[in-house]
Amino acid sequence: MNAVGTTAPLSAPLDVGFDYTRSTGPVLGRFVNALRERRVLGVRGSDGRVHVPPVEYDPVTAAPLTEFVEVSGEGTVVSWSWVVEPLAGQPLQRPFAFALIALDGADTSLLHAVDAGSPEGIHTGMRVEARWAAEPVGHIRDIAYFAGVNAPEDPPPVSPPPPVADRDEGAPVSTIVTPVHLSYQHSASPEESRYLRGLADGKLIGQRCPACGKVYIPPRGACPTDGVPTTTEVFLPDTGIVTTFCIVNVPFLGQRIQPPYVAAYVLLDGADIAFLHLVLGCEADEVRMGMRVRAAWRPREEWTTSLENIAHFEPTGEPDAPYESFAHHL
Repeated sequence: MNAVGTTAPLSAPLDVGFDYTRSTGPVLGRFVNALRERRVLGVRGSDGRVHVPPVEYDPVTAAPLTEFVEVSGEGTVVSWSWVVEPLAGQPLQRPFAFALIALDGADTSLLHAVDAGSPEGIHTGMRVEARWAAEPVGHIRDIAYFAGVNAPEDPPPVSPPPPVADRDEGAPVSTIVTPVHLSYQHSASPEESRYLRGLADGKLIGQRCPACGKVYIPPRGACPTDGVPTTTEVFLPDTGIVTTFCIVNVPFLGQRIQPPYVAAYVLLDGADIAFLHLVLGCEADEVRMGMRVRAAWRPREEWTTSLENIAHFEPTGEPDAPYESFAHHL
């Protein structure tokens, strides 16, 4: 995190994201594989309505639906909202509209992007047609965007479609990948900023509630128990105990440590709230509740305003803390 001056609250951009991977199943699978052929499929319900995109179960009877219906790539704008500044990954990389589009032959609306040039270029009731991706892969983004029927060809900058999960070339698409990302600017509170700057100096700084005496780390501006400001700083040691923990055995994308390893809540000596960190330095099955641990700090030249300055916690070899001493901190 960066700050202007030494007392201003710290602020930094944060990105939280993962690739959501799912199997398509028999209904969505038919839909995305038809898109790869530049066709749009819906499914007919018990009341005769055609649902696009298709749904697996009838909204009226909840029975499985199996009657697929091909509909047109042209349709009518039902409603829309203008996007002035597109975000990375959105279908178009110039101002566009997200619109609900009722395709000819469908009784429900499909949400997609419409390239209209300006807000004046789109209206409810406007006739639009699908503009297809150059290389369909079996994804909703095989429809790159919609544009007015017979509108001149002026292809806008288009974001590439998300990847399709590994499959044999030409085989039906059975799994799709949807990247999910949230990017935002996080500003730490004054209390958090003091805590983070303390980490850059190798210090662990908490805050004490003047009413109940509880010590919080990371600090909070107000005590959750009493609702009063936590105004007193407390310097805590880098030793504590494991309260609860989880042995991670399953590998996942972006994993930095080879399983098995332990993610544990560590209650620092003198604190009243535990925080999550790694426990290494012993076999995963040797970690237990009440185990005494000490912070293993990274080399001084690697320190920043981050709890990652502590690489992990490791056993001290001291006797375990009795359960009663941390029973109210689980």
